[in-house]
This record gives sequence, structure tokens and C-alpha cells, in this order.
Amino acid sequence: MEKNASVVIFITSRNEEAPRIADALLKQKKVACVNIIASISSRFWWQGELDSAQESLLIVKTKASLINEIVTLVKAIHSYDVPEIIALPIVGGNPDYLEWIGGEVK
Repeated sequence: MEKNASVVIFITSRNEEAPRIADALLKQKKVACVNIIASISSRFWWQGELDSAQESLLIVKTKASLINEIVTLVKAIHSYDVPEIIALPIVGGNPDYLEWIGGEVK
């Protein structure tokens, strides 16, 4: 993936820590925008057992070149042992919006 390509990153967290994660990413100019979807119901395997949780989903818009820095930052402040932090390429969209993402991150 090209380093200047725009990506969307999904991060799940406890509901109460989602704003703290979003603010840390925004204040350090690692992301252009974070949407927080509160109170999603997650079901998953954890340590060999079926588990569930009420979480928030953060939808983060940034550049591919910042993925590793974002993972490091989020892991440092996240309460989970293994937080979900996954990046997906943006394959198209409003060129003005995609340009805006690039202009807002460092």
C-alpha cells in the first residue's frame, strides 16, 4: 500500500475510554477525524471461551504511513490486553475529502 494512501482504522474499546483514545489521536495529529459509535454489542472468542462486551467502535481516518504510530499510541493507553486496531484501504471516494485527510495529519 502506498504510504500516502488514505485508510480507515477500526478500534474497539470500552465505552468510557473511547473519547480519551480519540482525543489522543487527534491532539497528536495522527488522524484527521474519529467517529465514535457508542454501545455496539461484540461477541468473540477470548482465551478459549465465547465472550461478549458492550463497546464503542472508533472509525478513524488517516494515512497508511501513520498506521504503526497509531497502533503504538493506542496500545499504550488502551485497557485491553489485545485491542482491535485494524486498517482498511480506502479505494475511492470524494477526492476533496481524501485530500483533506492528508492535509490534517502529520
